[in-house]
Amino acid sequence: MADASAKGHKNVKVGEVVSTSMQKTIVVVVSRRVPHRLYKKIVSHQKKFYAHDEEGRAQVGDTVRIIESRPLSKLKRWTLGEVIRRAALVGVEDAVTSPPEGPGSRG
Repeated sequence: MADASAKGHKNVKVGEVVSTSMQKTIVVVVSRRVPHRLYKKIVSHQKKFYAHDEEGRAQVGDTVRIIESRPLSKLKRWTLGEVIRRAALVGVEDAVTSPPEGPGSRG
């Protein structure tokens, strides 16, 4: 009898979300470091994958795990498995609302 866990095995990749501008779709960049075929120097390769995010859990900058699935559209063949690490939020809002400080400001 064949092992049931081997039959259901799907490819899993870990990468960083670079775009969430589409509805229910995220773009994930997966980086890998491999030796050059001829020169054996370590080079990094990047590839973009389109993944399905039903609930919109992932945000730009998050590290996520994507799982291979059936074709969902022309480019989507992956689904969001889990968000491994959230992106650090930058305090841009505070800089916009506070007045500038310095010799040129009137006060």
